[in-house]
Amino acid sequence: MDVMVDRCAGLDVHRDEVVATVRVPGTGRRRFDQETRTFRTTLAGLALLAGWLGDVGVTLVGMESTGVYWKTVFQVLEDRFECWLLNAQHMRNVPGRKTDVKDSEWICQLVQHGLVRPSFVPPTEIRRLRDLTRLRKAQANERTRTIQRLEKVLQDAGIKLSSVASTSYSKSARAMLEALLAGVTDPAQLAELSKGRMRAKIPQLREALQSRFQIEHHGIMVAQLLSHIDALDAAQRNLTERIEHVLAPHQQIVELLCTIPGVQAHAAQVLIAECGLDMSVFPTSGHFVSWAGACPGHHQSAGRRRSGRMRPGPRWLTAQLTESAKAAVRTKETYISAHYAQLRGRRGEPKAIGAIRHDLLIAYYYIVKDKVPYRDLGPTWQHKRYSVEHRARRLQRQLEALGYAVTLDKTDQPEVEQAA
Repeated sequence: MDVMVDRCAGLDVHRDEVVATVRVPGTGRRRFDQETRTFRTTLAGLALLAGWLGDVGVTLVGMESTGVYWKTVFQVLEDRFECWLLNAQHMRNVPGRKTDVKDSEWICQLVQHGLVRPSFVPPTEIRRLRDLTRLRKAQANERTRTIQRLEKVLQDAGIKLSSVASTSYSKSARAMLEALLAGVTDPAQLAELSKGRMRAKIPQLREALQSRFQIEHHGIMVAQLLSHIDALDAAQRNLTERIEHVLAPHQQIVELLCTIPGVQAHAAQVLIAECGLDMSVFPTSGHFVSWAGACPGHHQSAGRRRSGRMRPGPRWLTAQLTESAKAAVRTKETYISAHYAQLRGRRGEPKAIGAIRHDLLIAYYYIVKDKVPYRDLGPTWQHKRYSVEHRARRLQRQLEALGYAVTLDKTDQPEVEQAA
């Protein structure tokens, strides 16, 4: 096979050590010389690895994305070498030859002959922002789990608050829980603590709040769960402030992204953290959408085209896109809502939401690339696309591409012929 990279290295990364194999042009009759060494993954060990790679003149380093262990290695080497982060599914070796040394040699061979392509790794600033947004999302998930645990404790105490209220945790519910912790057990007094629209349900609340709540048992668990929720709320506020501080130089992009239906400041922050701000790494919007796993795949064999289901994309990005898509389809008189309504009847809701994720990614690509606000095509865009005028212009362009000069003159024809 052709050698695409003369001097390259393959790294098999683990928690405590990294096995490195280097290939350089050989001397004499040998096409290349190969050497394998093992280094510790401490900063001192990685400094020795970087020095060795520099001494042999390595220009390209490929490494497998092993959990979070690749990050330290990548950060140490990216300033001195071109580093490729490789998908483990793309580097299957021959069965029965699985060792750390063999893996590093195989990675080095794949990189040398150009048989793998690197994964998208954003710059350091975006990676740090990604850490913050993902931690905030993890804390939001933990808050949801804590509220579910609180609901279990209330059900054990016989409190049926969630049967009356839309949510088991709100301002009214918090006031009632604090009153229970203070020793108030009268259902009427607890029901009077309701606020807003919940006050219309006071008779139902009096019945739902009749319980066998015991402070020495249920009270201990409720107090700890409430303090945990407060701590998570404070942590999320701190993270949000830090994220806003990091994105302060890119506030214009955040405001432009907020013009997309279903995308607010929180969603815009997550999209920037997951996709980055440099769209030049993707040749076209199609490449960008394919990387995000929001377009059909290709599976063709023996002349038959089989299931082209989408490949899995980044799960943090997919989750945020799904949330934004479900918000966007509820907007009125927009292209996205019309597109969703058109597809939902024919293909079902999951397929329609997947198409809206695709639309949001296309909008993100061009907004970030061209620094322009979102321009809605309108709810009648699909009808205009398949109108008679649009079809005539398309046919005219096809004829002109063949070398013909075409002039369109509309004539009065019966409606049946126009439809045909």
